[in-house]
Amino acid sequence: MHTIKIGGVPEHFNLPWHLTIEEGAYLEKDIQLEWTDFPGGTGAMCEALRKKDIDIAVILTEGIIKDIIGGNPSKIVQTYIQSPLVWGIHVGHNSKYTSLNELQNTSAAISRYGSGSHLMAYINAQNTGWDTTNLQFEVVKNLDGAVEALTDGSADYFMWEHFTTKPLVDNKTFRRIADCPTPWPCFVIAVREEILNTKKDQLKDILQIINNTSLDFKQIPSIDKTLAHRYDQKLEDIREWLQITEWSQSIIDQKTLNEIQNQLLTLDIIDKTINSKDLIFEV
Repeated sequence: MHTIKIGGVPEHFNLPWHLTIEEGAYLEKDIQLEWTDFPGGTGAMCEALRKKDIDIAVILTEGIIKDIIGGNPSKIVQTYIQSPLVWGIHVGHNSKYTSLNELQNTSAAISRYGSGSHLMAYINAQNTGWDTTNLQFEVVKNLDGAVEALTDGSADYFMWEHFTTKPLVDNKTFRRIADCPTPWPCFVIAVREEILNTKKDQLKDILQIINNTSLDFKQIPSIDKTLAHRYDQKLEDIREWLQITEWSQSIIDQKTLNEIQNQLLTLDIIDKTINSKDLIFEV
């Protein structure tokens, strides 16, 4: 039995992984696939890959590209979600801020440096015409930390996936004042190079299983009800999310990788670009 450790955010995007693990699909291939939730998001997963705490991460595209360029010994093996991620821009429900422009020169809550919430603050600032050198950050670790920071005023706004935070908008913990979609496919599957070198056959089996499931995921009977129940979401929100979300079974193309690198370089998030072939590994 080959034990392989995988991590991802505890969000609805990753239900295909949980379904295949629960039905024993990997065990049939002599693989013990062990899942770990990362509420802290991409920054926490980058660290876990570096420390060898996990072997595979289902991770934000821009975050893992930044970290591979920064020395993370991992590679992207395929796109997982082809569609953009819709980031809600939130303030505390009782915040004095009511429009996006008012948030210029205020403090953004982020899970950690290098996380999606950190990198997307730069994308949002660029989109809005702000000076990105004036961005201020408060590290809050996760969504619970953001609730605390926006409630007590230690941070002013927080960017997190629109539908994951929707219950907090509904219960008047947060107010969403805008959305900011990523300008690229949002989630990829990244694997430590050591695993690519030693467990390539097992990785092929894992990708085949998850891709067969994600390909037909939307056609699973009552999948909307399953998602709503498991992730404490309203059925109409899940149905809206399913309509705009597309899974992928393909490797990310080099043109997209170059565009993302150039965007990150322009924003001074990375200090160099590399050959896009050095970011990926074709299993």
